[in-house]
Amino acid sequence: MFQSFQTTASPEHGAARLAQLRDQMRAEGLAGFMVPRADAHQGEYVAPHDARLEWLTGFTGSAGFCIALTEVAGVFVDGRYRTQVKHQVDLDHFTPVDWPDTQPAPWLRQQLEGGRVGFDPWLHTPAEIARIEQGLAGTQITLAPCPNLVDRIWADQPAPPTGLVTPYPEKLAGEAHADKLTRLGASLRNQGQESAVITLPDSIAWMLNVRGSDIPRNPIPHAFAILHDSGHCTLFADAAKIDDALRAHLGDTVTIRPPQAFAAALRSLTGPVRVDHDSAPVWVLQQLDEANVPHVAGQDPCILPKATKTRAEIAATREAHLRDAAAMCEFLCWFDAQAPGTITEIDVATSLEGFRRATNALMDISFDTIAGTGPHGAIMHYRVTEDTNARLEDGQLIVIDSGGQYLDGTTDITRTLPIGTVGDEEKACFTRVLKGMIGISRLRFPRGLAGRDLDAIARYPLWVAGQDFNHGTGHGVGVYLCVHEGPQRLSRVSEVPLQPGMILSNEPGYYREGAFGIRLENLIVVQAAPDLPGGDPRPMHDFETLTYVPIDRRLVLPALLSDEERDWLNTYHAACRDKIAPRLSEAARLWLSDATAPV
Repeated sequence: MFQSFQTTASPEHGAARLAQLRDQMRAEGLAGFMVPRADAHQGEYVAPHDARLEWLTGFTGSAGFCIALTEVAGVFVDGRYRTQVKHQVDLDHFTPVDWPDTQPAPWLRQQLEGGRVGFDPWLHTPAEIARIEQGLAGTQITLAPCPNLVDRIWADQPAPPTGLVTPYPEKLAGEAHADKLTRLGASLRNQGQESAVITLPDSIAWMLNVRGSDIPRNPIPHAFAILHDSGHCTLFADAAKIDDALRAHLGDTVTIRPPQAFAAALRSLTGPVRVDHDSAPVWVLQQLDEANVPHVAGQDPCILPKATKTRAEIAATREAHLRDAAAMCEFLCWFDAQAPGTITEIDVATSLEGFRRATNALMDISFDTIAGTGPHGAIMHYRVTEDTNARLEDGQLIVIDSGGQYLDGTTDITRTLPIGTVGDEEKACFTRVLKGMIGISRLRFPRGLAGRDLDAIARYPLWVAGQDFNHGTGHGVGVYLCVHEGPQRLSRVSEVPLQPGMILSNEPGYYREGAFGIRLENLIVVQAAPDLPGGDPRPMHDFETLTYVPIDRRLVLPALLSDEERDWLNTYHAACRDKIAPRLSEAARLWLSDATAPV
């Protein structure tokens, strides 16, 4: 099994660890210390070595941070985790804070009259620190870079990962890494920049056509790089990660050096050096400033090229999604044969992983499967453990959010399923979520619009019923890379124009704390939309659906669907049947035929 069901959160240790941290704060003359979820690469998923937030507080979510002061320790979490955090931290010692509604600076102003708040410059970005400092202007509160105080007290902290870096096939990438380097170097030269610092592991993986094994679920390497305007690249990676096959793949266009050489290399640059203030560590700017190296703020040059997939990447990921859809249909056939009360959430997760493994192409799951039944379904990023494992009972809904990492693509799909007989209220909410998903799927929109312009379309059916959900409608997805990829998003905070080749999730939901949760998710890719008769001569985009797995018709109230929505659902189900049936066992084919009958 890729997935483990052990309980990793340990809130019972929080009080003692917080007391130790405060001892270190006093020794450093600090009024507080910031403990982020992120590592030096700003990763959403971190290696055990970097799981400082979890170690200190017990909170295991993929986003958030703690600010520990002498009298209070705030754990800042967004809407996805506001239910989860209450169950994972010691509420006598840690205080959940609704973020981003409450920002660090106003919270600090409320809690402190003055003092120095420490932070590890390896773990925070210049943009993040600048925002907090701006919010603290006019106060006696200052931010102070300092050694990592959690590392000082974490006696059994795991070692940093040293997973092997391996070449990624050019036929799947669609472009040789040498050509990427030449193209990216020319873009720097055209903007008068001598080099760019690359700190995001998925950017390095994409740029060099390599993959890594430092982080479970995400095939990325922990490394740093400097891209020069000549098209040459210096890669800073542990020698244990490098073998002869990788050296042969990288060739003369890439120089490999140890991580300890990174500081000296930064200080030796002549500049101007591009540094992404949203992803690089503050430590990078410290090195450049101390050596008087000119630098400019600018986006990681790999971000947009990586997000706009090549034709080869899109073709590869289509195949990965069809393979994954067949595994999902085999699982759903199995699921429908189980009587209420006979299986648990762990049974669901293990069975689904088994069907994906049976493809003989699964490299890993793309994240720990979310299998939340009843009230657990309302915990948006619920992770079932041996301690929380619940039995699926009659009348409940179960939210199953899962995905696979295949060499040719990364999948992410959510289906909400009924267990036995489900009430009309749950069906009405489900149908509203479905209407939002269909709205995005059918959308045509003018070129240049961003996720913030489209997000409301998925929410409208819920809004008119006085309902909503506390997460974005969709995130970007890589191709055998991270399941959460920027900069593209379907979100009210996303200002990045959507471009052809960008892969996104389309996943509206609804969550009633203590009762049930609902989410539906397909992956979609932006494409140029064909002209329509009588339409304006204006460039438009629409979405190609990548995911082909039936949506449970037993939860749909047809009277709430418009004719156009019903037609979309029936057409989608016919496509599921046509594309997936030839890949299925006889039993699953019969199941699929019934599951895709017209509404």
